[in-house]
Amino acid sequence: MTAAPAFDFHCHSLCSDGALSPQALIELAAERGLQQLAITDHDTTAAYTRQLSDQATDAQITLVSGCELSCLWQRRSIHVVGLNIDLAHPVFVQAMGEQAQARDRRAEKITAVLQRMGFSLELAHIQRIAGDGVVGRPHFAEYLVRTNQMPSMAAAFKRALGAGKPGDIKAEWPALETVVGWISAAGGVAVVAHPLKYKITLTKLRNLLTTFVEVGGQGMEVITGHQESNQTRTLADLAQRFELAASAGSDFHRPGQPWAELGRASALPEQCTPIWQLWS
Repeated sequence: MTAAPAFDFHCHSLCSDGALSPQALIELAAERGLQQLAITDHDTTAAYTRQLSDQATDAQITLVSGCELSCLWQRRSIHVVGLNIDLAHPVFVQAMGEQAQARDRRAEKITAVLQRMGFSLELAHIQRIAGDGVVGRPHFAEYLVRTNQMPSMAAAFKRALGAGKPGDIKAEWPALETVVGWISAAGGVAVVAHPLKYKITLTKLRNLLTTFVEVGGQGMEVITGHQESNQTRTLADLAQRFELAASAGSDFHRPGQPWAELGRASALPEQCTPIWQLWS
């Protein structure tokens, strides 16, 4: 395995669907001995503030700018992590606005669907739970639990919000090449997030990576949280085949999920080119 600074390039704060504030994430990263961290909230970079940068510096953590962007490839939802992005670049600022609008439209549709199912809620209720973050399905589930309309978040997803359920509304996401273009224009590195979570065959995954490289993608997550060694070998081989730099992250959302604990992903295989070499 590649010797490298301890890092986590995929985690979430309450600015999207995580449970911890960006400040608490930095504190946890310091406790775990991380030296590099990217907070990759869904379609927002609200976590990145001057105060957070100062906190990371004091903790001797290199804070790498990041975001996990939603897009479409062959009508399938794919996530691309952008790393080391110029967050102030005009192209990326506009992109964040467009993604926020897409999420807002999706939230309105989910609200309408749940109301038709007989649940009592308004979008304003959900936005209060999300706070300054973008509204996602977990916020709807949390509201239904808080108001005793569902016994648990798991039950809310099973009945109304999970994959294939009425509240599983697909947003009007941009195409893969558009998202990679945004990241590249802002000087960042585009990375395919959790490649094995899309429930596609290896042949389709290879097709995805072919397109990804053609439109300017430079990396892929070889390790996402806790995964089996054979999965890591498969992804390492694909990274080599497509000459993609290898990234790794926990996909941390909240404490108590051992499969996605911050800073606990295993080291990259030796044959991989570490993603940070593209900007260090």
